[in-house]
Amino acid sequence: HALRGELWEQAVEYLHQAGKKASARSANPQATTYLEQALAALNHIPESRQTIEKALDIRVDLGPALIATSGLAAPEVKENYTRARVLCDQFGETPQLFPVLWGLARTHDVRGELSVGAELGGELLTLAQKVQDPGLLLEAHHELWANLSALGELTTARLHVEQGFALYDRRKHRQHAFLYGGHDPGVCCAFHAADLLWQLGYPDQALQKSRDSVIIARELAHSSTLSFALSFAAWFHQFLGDRDAVKAHVEEHIALATVGRANTEFLRGWLLAEEGDVVAGITQMSKSLVNQQAGRVSLRFAHSAAMMAEALRKSARSSEALNVVTEAIATSQRGGGRYFEAELHRIKGELLLGQSPCAGEAGENCLVQALEIASRQSAKSLELRASMSLSRLWQRQGKRDEARKLLAEIYGWFTEGFETADLREARTLLEELS
Repeated sequence: HALRGELWEQAVEYLHQAGKKASARSANPQATTYLEQALAALNHIPESRQTIEKALDIRVDLGPALIATSGLAAPEVKENYTRARVLCDQFGETPQLFPVLWGLARTHDVRGELSVGAELGGELLTLAQKVQDPGLLLEAHHELWANLSALGELTTARLHVEQGFALYDRRKHRQHAFLYGGHDPGVCCAFHAADLLWQLGYPDQALQKSRDSVIIARELAHSSTLSFALSFAAWFHQFLGDRDAVKAHVEEHIALATVGRANTEFLRGWLLAEEGDVVAGITQMSKSLVNQQAGRVSLRFAHSAAMMAEALRKSARSSEALNVVTEAIATSQRGGGRYFEAELHRIKGELLLGQSPCAGEAGENCLVQALEIASRQSAKSLELRASMSLSRLWQRQGKRDEARKLLAEIYGWFTEGFETADLREARTLLEELS
């Protein structure tokens, strides 16, 4: 009534409150509509310090609702936080600066602009340390563990995850989902821990963290958080080679999610290909990969491209596979991304070795590069995969002793996860080489 009666100040306040209430109930499309109407109504009021402050408050509340409905990479999300940053600059260090910087950092991260995200993450940590607020410190680490994971700085990212676990209090921080990214920071901390621990060579601990993330998300009963947790869990179980678990999480995610379905639709295509429907599976994977690349979802894109290339290789479409993995390496490097980089080089090496005898040296060089990257990142699981590929090549070249020594060293490093697909495969290969 206030809006239709052009009682603009009342309309702005009522629409803002309606948007916040809708967001609190996960009715994010309605929240977005109310908050955007509030901003439009605000334009009818002469500009003053009060109207600028109100616009900033509305945009801070609008950010998570937009993320929940459109995804972090959406242009409207970046535009909202960019305009909010301009408003912040008019006031100096307003309390709203922190969530605005956080939103900007995450939008840059998922768009592959990782160096910008890292710089903003550093600003967030400085602001949080300045006031020694546990909630702000948690969210600064939240941004940095995501950014550093994408950069391939796994051990440093793990330190930020550990800080996150130390700071997180489910009761105190459950409202953060409505201010930072539309999902709970503790759940995010758990599923990033799973990803990092698997790469760093601790599959059993990683599996427990993945399970924890879904359990906490269910207990919180926050649909966007559960959607995030299910998607990450599906991708995590692909690491382990557990197709049944991937399928269960994919199906639940697709039934629940309105955003981020390109990632899980990709996994659905991978499942089709793995189960024998190769043409339909690759077609779906290809479509979803294009959607991911258009959205610049840097973290998952490298993993998707690696899986796509493997599926194409298995179906004797090696030239296409080589194009996919070569473009993925270039795309990742343009944004500074190093996530899953070793695996991309390993697959490229395998493809070159299978292409022609003339490409043998180039293929071996790719495998050596994959091994060096994984070692530099302390990514033991990817180092194991690269070692297996190189050991098989050396076995064919008659260098059995070198092959056995290389694989035995990395296999002997592991202390857990011996029933996962990669470690079972490594054990079998070691027995052959012995």
